[in-house]
Amino acid sequence: MSDMSGNRNRTLKNPSVFISKPIPEVIVSLLKEHGFEVKVNNTSHKLSKSALIDACQQADYLLNVGMSALDKEFLQACKHLKGIALCSVGFDHIDLETASQYNIPVSNTPDVLSKATADTAFLLLLSVSRKSYFRSREIERGEWKNFEYMHQLGRDIQGDTLGIFGLGRIGFEMAKMARAAYGMRIIYHNRSRNPEAEDKLEAEYVSFEELLKRSDVISVHTNLTPDTQYRFDKVAFSKMKKNAIFINTARGKIHNETDLTKALIDKEIWGAGLDVTDPEPMLPDNPLLQMSNVCVLPHIGSATLETRTAMAEMAVRNLIAVSKNEQMPQIINKEFYSKSGAL
Repeated sequence: MSDMSGNRNRTLKNPSVFISKPIPEVIVSLLKEHGFEVKVNNTSHKLSKSALIDACQQADYLLNVGMSALDKEFLQACKHLKGIALCSVGFDHIDLETASQYNIPVSNTPDVLSKATADTAFLLLLSVSRKSYFRSREIERGEWKNFEYMHQLGRDIQGDTLGIFGLGRIGFEMAKMARAAYGMRIIYHNRSRNPEAEDKLEAEYVSFEELLKRSDVISVHTNLTPDTQYRFDKVAFSKMKKNAIFINTARGKIHNETDLTKALIDKEIWGAGLDVTDPEPMLPDNPLLQMSNVCVLPHIGSATLETRTAMAEMAVRNLIAVSKNEQMPQIINKEFYSKSGAL
């Protein structure tokens, strides 16, 4: 196993870690069993950048829960950190290049939340197609009076074509469920082909233009990058089918929310299901929340006890590894970090 000490001594008698939001107590106990001094932000609100910087000043490691911006300013102020574990798959909220410049290894939590997030995408698809989210609120508003034969009808998805934008593990699980439950045909667009999906799901690789043109449902499962940011804009929505449903459980900035709202109002597409928004949290006066063919959830893709526990454990085991001068199992800046000579 490679030594990651570089020019710094990483062997600490009592390493300390700051956890930015509460995690399962059993995982906190795991850190303590490995000799860590643990401090947890037990408040319900998100820490400001300055508060997070202050909290990390006395810590050797950070377990970042949520989407706090770990940008250049934060990393410059906390360049003493010996490791950062993200309790998320996405890592667009950290400046990896600056972290690497300061020899700070960074890890994420891939794979463990794939099924839970795919379940959420599937939940959104059903909620939108049957308008169940909106219809449930009709009861709360006292609007369920009589049986109305043609009121707020949903639409069938049996045998539809599901287009996956970003067919990795989460997209694979979503496609598998859709194919098994509703006999949906699978097409997808990736930077590279997915032989497993083509073999097991008969998924068809298509261009982005073909994905827009042929999909009855588009489900987004890609990372947020400069190439994917606002990829679904007014031009993209205008090329989609009139009956199309747009699902996004990845990152809010992959779709342009203003353009999505207009596409729905103008009936360029049929409906939308979002577990991610731009910004987060979504403001309560957002017009999307009043639409019968839209379902918005508060970023709950991985929100099961089992999944969140597994994510926290993976994050913690990455910190335990680096505290022992070992490479993080899920390190995400290995390429940059290697250039520093620390690996």
